Amino acid sequence: MVGFDPSDAEPLTDYEYVTAGAVSGVMTRAVCQPLDVVKVRFQLQVEPIKKTSVSKYYSIRQAFMSIVHEERAQALWKGHIPAQALSVVFGFVQFGSFEVLTKKVWVHLPDQISLRYQPASHFICGGLSGCIASLASQPLDVLRTRLVAQGEPKVYTSLHNACLSMYNREGARSFFKGLTPTLFQVAPQTGLQFAFYAFFTKGWKVIFKHDDSKKKRIGGFQSLICGSVAGICSKAVVYPLDLTKKRLQVQGFEEARKQFGEVPIYRGLFNCLVMIVKDEGARGLYKGIWPSILKAALSVGITFYTYEQCCNILRNIRI
Repeated sequence: MVGFDPSDAEPLTDYEYVTAGAVSGVMTRAVCQPLDVVKVRFQLQVEPIKKTSVSKYYSIRQAFMSIVHEERAQALWKGHIPAQALSVVFGFVQFGSFEVLTKKVWVHLPDQISLRYQPASHFICGGLSGCIASLASQPLDVLRTRLVAQGEPKVYTSLHNACLSMYNREGARSFFKGLTPTLFQVAPQTGLQFAFYAFFTKGWKVIFKHDDSKKKRIGGFQSLICGSVAGICSKAVVYPLDLTKKRLQVQGFEEARKQFGEVPIYRGLFNCLVMIVKDEGARGLYKGIWPSILKAALSVGITFYTYEQCCNILRNIRI
C-alpha cells in the first residue's frame, strides 16, 4: 500500500522507499516519453489544434507521423536524458517524502482520523511531497521541455550545451522558469493522485471483497487500474496550469520555435492565462489534453504499479 500503514508487518526503510520511487520513475519515463513529446508540442502551439493552413500539428496521429518524418523516430525521445534524470529525482524525493509525511500524520493524529480520512490526509501529504520534489527537479524539467520543444536544426546540441547556453544567455534563474505555475499545478495534482489512488484502492477492496488479512495489499493489476484512473482524474483538474507552465518554460527560447508557428511573449502566469484565453479562446487552455490524458493514465498507472511491485520485491528479498 502506498503511504505509511501502521498494520504493515513488513515496513521498509526510508532508503528502500526512495529506491522504489526512483525505479518507478525510470520505468514510467521510458514507456511514456513519446506521448510526452507530442503533449509538449501541442501545448506550445498557439495555432488551433485542428487542420488549418497555419497549424503545424492537428491530431495525435499526424503529430507522431510529422515528428518521425521531419526529425526521425528518435525525436520521439528528445530530451530523454534530462527527462530520465527528472523522473529519478522526482520519484526519489516524492515517494520518500510522502512515506515520511504519512507516517508523521499517523503518529500525531488518532487512528480513526488518519485511517478513516486517509484520502484527505494523502491529498495533503501528496501535495507537499509534490512541491518538495518539484523544487528539487525544476531545472531538469526546464531542460527537458526545451530539448523537446526544439526542431531541426537544433539550437541545443546536447544537454551540456543547453546548460551552458541557458546560463550564459539567460542567467541561473532561467533554470527555474515556470516554477510558480509548476507549484500551483503540482500541489493539487500530486495530492489528488495520491488521494484518488487511496480512494479507488479502498473502493476496490469493498466492491470486489478483496481481503488479504495477512498483508492487506492489492495486486499488481488492481494498482495499475486504480493508478490509471487516479492519473486521469487529477490531470483533468489541473491541466491549464500544466499548459501555462510549458509556455513559460520556453520564454527566451523563441529562436528554436519559429518553424512551429507564432511565438508569443508572456510576462508571467496571470498574463499567460489571460493572453491564451484572449487569443486562443478558453479551449486554448486545454490544448494537448488528449495526449496528456493518455500519458497521465499510462504514467500514473505504471508509477503506482511499479512502486508497489518494487516494494514487494524489496520485502521478499529480506525473507
